[in-house]
Amino acid sequence: MINGKPLAYLDSAATAQKPVEVIDELTRFYTEYNANVHRGVYKISEEATAAYEEARAKIARLINANSPTEIIFVRGTTEAINLVAQSWGRMNVGLGEGIILTEMEHHSNIVPWQLLAKQKGAHLKYVGLTDDGHLVHEDFRQHLELGGSKLVTMTHVSNVLGTINPVREYIREAHKQGCRVFVDAAQSVPHMPVDVQDMDCDFLAFSGHKMCGPTGIGVLYAKKAILEEMPPYHGGGEMIREVHLYESTWRDPPYRFEAGTTNIAGAIGLGKAIDYLSELGLRNIQLHDQELAEYMHDMLGKVRGVKIYGPANPRTKAGVISFNLGDVHAHDMASLLDEDGIAVRSGHHCAQPLMDRLGVSSTTRASVYIYNTEDEIDRLVESVERAGRVFKV
Repeated sequence: MINGKPLAYLDSAATAQKPVEVIDELTRFYTEYNANVHRGVYKISEEATAAYEEARAKIARLINANSPTEIIFVRGTTEAINLVAQSWGRMNVGLGEGIILTEMEHHSNIVPWQLLAKQKGAHLKYVGLTDDGHLVHEDFRQHLELGGSKLVTMTHVSNVLGTINPVREYIREAHKQGCRVFVDAAQSVPHMPVDVQDMDCDFLAFSGHKMCGPTGIGVLYAKKAILEEMPPYHGGGEMIREVHLYESTWRDPPYRFEAGTTNIAGAIGLGKAIDYLSELGLRNIQLHDQELAEYMHDMLGKVRGVKIYGPANPRTKAGVISFNLGDVHAHDMASLLDEDGIAVRSGHHCAQPLMDRLGVSSTTRASVYIYNTEDEIDRLVESVERAGRVFKV
């Protein structure tokens, strides 16, 4: 209960709530077989190793990777992007070469590339947005045709607008020009089927905590041939083959990129979350989210003074709605909604370039997931209407 009212949690784009099954699995690991992986020959270490590697295999099956060896455990999408930037990027991006991004990217898919560009003397090129929140395809095509770009990095689903980008089409065009492609799938893998082989992306990343898993665990997928050419990102134990006083050799991927004691419990918990979501069915989850998003879009659109950002057709977007009410600041809106037990996100959503493109400093964002209902959307709309009366919109 929040302020004496039942919680309507509409901030799953930031982090998802966790099912009991995941929490119980974490408890079981810590109470029954807590041990380090890959190192012990005793029973509970072997049990922990088996569970850890089974989680890797579950992830590979979930996104249809060729092999579990293409799955690297990281802290989250942010670390995955930094890993690729500082490993693959430092080896492959050179002076004067380009990296293509879009104006709708999360800061995590901008800042690491800014750092790499400064290190290597490379430059960033941006694909613009239409007024209704879609990518300007002509921008993308022109950047490619100018040549000299080594990487395209783009979000699959915008964390602000909910726009579902046609990444398969973009990847196909990029590959024709010899560009590798990184897909930020933090907002897509939890909510819809994703097939990396069909997509043919070179890299893809997502975070466990957005898909009912624990915090501090995420996934980098990369094609095996690319991983085998990449140098380590972190040095330490477990990622080495041999260490001598003045030089070392590395293990094969994925272990080359998992230095030290990893988040074993997080990986096992993520594996259990994948079981949970797979049982529900990712296609069913996508349909549920889109139906709620369409309902929310329609109902909020009827409220006087509300402006909704992003695609006008809610059927072309994921379960994310960003809006403003008149000149009411998003933080004030979120505070008032909280009084009614409704949890939404307010601010720039780690997407300040996108806010600049929209001509606003912030928005209020409501995002849905498997546990949300139309009744909660009705409560959101009623509370927004109350805000309109309070602020005299």
